Amino acid sequence: MSKGNVGRLVSAVVTIVAALGVAVSAQAQQKKIKIGVVYDLTGPFAGGGSELQYDGAKIMIDYFIKQGGVEGYQIEPVYADAQSKPDVAINEAVRLVEQEKVDMLLGFYSSAQCVPAAAKVEQLKKFMWITTCISSAVLENRHLHYVFRPQVSGNLYGVAATDMIAHYAKSKFGKDPKDLRVAIVHEDGAYGVDVGKGDEAGSKKHGFNVVLNEGYSITAPDLSALVTKLKRARPDVIFHTGYNPDITLLLRQAREQGLKVGAIVGQGAGYSVYDKLKEGLGKDANYLFTIDPISIWLTNPKSLDPKLPPIIKMIGDEFDKMKPGASRSAHIGMAASNSYVFFTEVLPRAIKKYGGIDGEALRKAALDVDLPEGGTMLGFGVKFAPEDAALAGQNMRAFPVVTQYIDDKAFVVWPESQQQREPVLPLPSGTTYSYK
Repeated sequence: MSKGNVGRLVSAVVTIVAALGVAVSAQAQQKKIKIGVVYDLTGPFAGGGSELQYDGAKIMIDYFIKQGGVEGYQIEPVYADAQSKPDVAINEAVRLVEQEKVDMLLGFYSSAQCVPAAAKVEQLKKFMWITTCISSAVLENRHLHYVFRPQVSGNLYGVAATDMIAHYAKSKFGKDPKDLRVAIVHEDGAYGVDVGKGDEAGSKKHGFNVVLNEGYSITAPDLSALVTKLKRARPDVIFHTGYNPDITLLLRQAREQGLKVGAIVGQGAGYSVYDKLKEGLGKDANYLFTIDPISIWLTNPKSLDPKLPPIIKMIGDEFDKMKPGASRSAHIGMAASNSYVFFTEVLPRAIKKYGGIDGEALRKAALDVDLPEGGTMLGFGVKFAPEDAALAGQNMRAFPVVTQYIDDKAFVVWPESQQQREPVLPLPSGTTYSYK
């Protein structure tokens, strides 16, 4: 072969190799997972905890973007505002799937949105990773194929609330559980109704005397009639499930009308946003309770997988930069922890074991997750109920804790295994709502 032919052959080979390299590089760049992220950034749910959930999820998504993605896949989030409206949440989910061509959906705060949105996403055969919505109605007896919730189920909130009060009935209130008068009040959406059912079941189990059980709309401009009913019922304990500003409205009107009670046990959502409680109620936010998965900043580091405490510190540092001076609400850690589980357990397994990021691969990967207690930043483990179970897609190892605000600090007071201190019960003499 002549030198000229050799030269032309070498040149051709180089060109082909270069072209292949460009093609491979382009293909590598095209490997990405597009994630639709849906939270309420406006409307009443935003201040009730959804905006903080968004912050937690965004911190975690940004962290993995900076890490270069997962298993060769770049992460491209597309954020949407559900505006505290179920119809908007559904429309945004459909838009993200059909127009933005996202591979999956992550987030969702309100159970009233999750119930219809989950059904729609299931129809679209897209994977849905719920970081928040707690209502049992989201999953119970629906046998959804592509919808998973690492979060606690709402029926456990009422269990935690009533178990704590029953445990301390004699020592703190000086009454047997059967002599304890309790009122159950809740917003009338899927979230409030579900937690209210848990309160009702727990009250029945412990033999409490339920003197009032009533729901209300979070958009109600006036809750004074409900306060009047509470005054007439004279409960020792009020179990309240709400967002905000309805919590503030109820408790302000309770103050104005002179409602007296032994304890106000709030149950998640707006009660887990202490800054908002303090802003709306001032010193009356002291001694209120909330029930949710534990704040990641209150978990015992020694009980966690050793790789998690540095991630918890990172989340706190990033949130402090994002919102200087704001309290580190439990909501931030909930979304961050649940998102972290997706990026470290589900996504890499889907790619490596099941060959990709479609709904079926992600579903199979989620069902394979098997984390023991201490395997998440929230302290609990992860194992999802299979499709034939009543709560298919629910993390069966998740549990909530009861936290009380004492002198502007949050303390885990129940269950005893996680307890940092005993609860202050009943409300101290001289405080606004105290009946002592």
